Amino acid sequence: MHETSLIPDLIEKIEAVAKENAATRITSVELAIGALAAISPDHLKEHFDEAVPGTLAEGAELKITISEDPLAPESNSVRLTSVEIET
Repeated sequence: MHETSLIPDLIEKIEAVAKENAATRITSVELAIGALAAISPDHLKEHFDEAVPGTLAEGAELKITISEDPLAPESNSVRLTSVEIET
């Protein structure tokens, strides 16, 4: 997993959701990590926290769930599952 491309792509998706909904701030972001995604929640959170200053997601709570099923269709991915916003 290459965090250098994963995190900017994730921030772009989160901010797109916020802009589509005329948000002034993102309060919470939920991600799902596939069983074969090759990134730990702590490592992902560390990179997320480094990337969000100056964005609408600055200060947002990051919630992460981990799949245990290596046969799931998205087992090697990190998916954005929810974005909570303030308008």
